[in-house]
Amino acid sequence: KLGQDVVIGAYAYVGGDVTLGNGCVVHHHATVDGYTQLGPQCEVFPYAFIGGRTQDLKARPGKPGLKVGARNTFREYVSVHLGTQEGEWTILGDDNVLLAYSHIAHDCVIGNHLVISSHSAVAGHVHVGDHVNIGWNAGIHQFCRIGDHAMVAACSKCVQDVPPFVIADGNPCETKMINAVGLKRSGFTDEEIATAKLMHRIFYRDGLNTTQAIGNSSAVFLSASTQVRYNGSGTPPELTVRLVDTSGETGTSSVSTGGRLDASVNGGSTSTTTGPTPRTGALTSPLPSWSARCRCSRTYASMWVDGTPS
Repeated sequence: KLGQDVVIGAYAYVGGDVTLGNGCVVHHHATVDGYTQLGPQCEVFPYAFIGGRTQDLKARPGKPGLKVGARNTFREYVSVHLGTQEGEWTILGDDNVLLAYSHIAHDCVIGNHLVISSHSAVAGHVHVGDHVNIGWNAGIHQFCRIGDHAMVAACSKCVQDVPPFVIADGNPCETKMINAVGLKRSGFTDEEIATAKLMHRIFYRDGLNTTQAIGNSSAVFLSASTQVRYNGSGTPPELTVRLVDTSGETGTSSVSTGGRLDASVNGGSTSTTTGPTPRTGALTSPLPSWSARCRCSRTYASMWVDGTPS
């Protein structure tokens, strides 16, 4: 089934069960086969093989499929395989770019905006998030998951899951750092990138077990940004911004000292730096209404109005 404005080059092969969306281009000597559905404006370059039968030895006769979204690019000699069994699918989202000789195996679920470099291979049943970059000659083991905005470096051997927002590298592949450049290009703010870096330090650099790291990260999420407003009449209540250093306190998450709190009320501001004991900074406003915001790093921050937590 061919949509409108489809272009098929000389000596290309399009199988009888294939659906090509509007505006697809299949270049000369390219192959689209099997129960394959390509969304609009996909481009298949010469000698690519899209919709080939799975190499999984468990495959049985049937009609597994391949679903591909819009605006995907398959460069020369790329191969993407069908699912394994009847009713199973390999799925690609939108705006993915697969460079020459790369491979997507059976039953994978690929998100949007993937860039996979030449000679890289993704084994069966792998799930890949959005805005992922897989470097040259990397290998992804079957059933692994790669989170959103992650990058797998060139020549990496990835045998475990890769968390979102990180760069993973090595043989075997390990989480190395936050993908700061990729996050910046994707529109994340400096504050959001700083929070991601803090999460990475808590989980991978502070020597904590999983329970301890989750506890510390929960405090960070609570304190990343807090805002309160008062729009009543008469004398406004006093606003107190309280910065608490929780390191070493019984029953609380252990967070490193040296954090910084920045708070403002109607343009007035204060800055407090943690020490060995909790610090409190107070801000008051003479106006009948006010808006306040506080931000902190490496510590737990809270805002209090007349002695009551906001």
